[in-house]
Amino acid sequence: MGRIFQIFRIKDLRNKVLTVAGLLVAYRVFAAIPIPGVDAARLASYFNSNQFFGFLNFFSGGGLANLSVVMLGVGPYITATIIMQLLTIVFPRMKEMYYEEGARGQAKFNQYSRLLTVPLAVVNSYGFLTLLISQGVINRPPLFSFITNVIVISAGSMIALWLGELITEQKMGNGISLIILAGILSGLPRFFGTAIVSYTPALLTTYLGFAVAAVVLIGGVVYLNEGERKVPVAYARRVRGNKMYGGAQSYLPLKVNAAGMIPLIFAISVLLFPQFLAFIVSIFSAAWGVKINGFAQAFVSNQFWYGAIYFLLVFVFTYFYTSITFNPEEVAKNLQQGGGFVPGIRPGESTQKFFSTVMNRVTFWGAVFLGLVAILPIVVQSITGVAVLTISGTAILIVVAVALETMRMVDSQLTVREYEGIE
Repeated sequence: MGRIFQIFRIKDLRNKVLTVAGLLVAYRVFAAIPIPGVDAARLASYFNSNQFFGFLNFFSGGGLANLSVVMLGVGPYITATIIMQLLTIVFPRMKEMYYEEGARGQAKFNQYSRLLTVPLAVVNSYGFLTLLISQGVINRPPLFSFITNVIVISAGSMIALWLGELITEQKMGNGISLIILAGILSGLPRFFGTAIVSYTPALLTTYLGFAVAAVVLIGGVVYLNEGERKVPVAYARRVRGNKMYGGAQSYLPLKVNAAGMIPLIFAISVLLFPQFLAFIVSIFSAAWGVKINGFAQAFVSNQFWYGAIYFLLVFVFTYFYTSITFNPEEVAKNLQQGGGFVPGIRPGESTQKFFSTVMNRVTFWGAVFLGLVAILPIVVQSITGVAVLTISGTAILIVVAVALETMRMVDSQLTVREYEGIE
């Protein structure tokens, strides 16, 4: 609490906090403005029966639930970022730009991601509107109105990205993550309201068990997010003139969950692809759309196979994304160039194999835990039989990760000001 009061005592930090809060409020205002011609009752019914759109609502910052002008949120930008990350595997120039050119290369990489967001936003807005019209959620507008809606929704996505970057500039947290966090937290009143309305004395034990499970899950996610394997690193002594350099001892932290929440996004996207495909096919052939949707619904309703495949996909994608973001060859090369080495391991290829082995072992436990977090809602619902108490592991992972990141950034700013004596 003392640190919180300290933030508001320092004028610069107080202004930054108020600016971030104002930008988040502005986004929530945009998220409350629906596009024309939306039937609220039909929309609510459609969302309650559709897991795919419920998931996408997370990453729109809550803007998709009422088909607002920012219904896509930062989703197209997240997709563009993932595509750009995957392109670093295919194109060596992209990899060099992102990993070797420093801040300038990453700024250029981010600019390409923003440019890619524009066509993705247009395609997504067109696809969503066409899909919702075919499902009868909104009435088919005239051509001019349809094009106008596509432009407005695409512009709304870019506004969401702009607000997110304005928040990031305040250095009080990642703007994109905070927008997603605000969307998740905005659903809490409805969640608790539904839980209160559904409560009966017979469910007291279930509710208490849910509270304990939620606390344990949050603690586990914090442990997973902060967990790391510290690899000792030593630096050789070098003599230049009359001075000696090096000889220091340090360590290289290897994160247990280096992939973050990306494996969850990939896994859910794969699981829900048949349902999404059914919606697209139904635009052209209603009969085939019904068949594919029936297959998708039968798969989702089978909790055992759905949970097992979900866990397996999260496990595989954790290894996949970690292999993209962590390159043992580059780490070993950079360490050798800096005069560092792992005690007892020869520099070069031996160090590369050592880092590869250690990272695979560390990632194994991270992948297992992340998979367990992913299937926790299915387990809880199977045990309790109460759907309203379903704990979203993805939502908790996002909330905890963003909260920890924001706390670190705020604490670093407080530390700098204490060091410099700024009030």
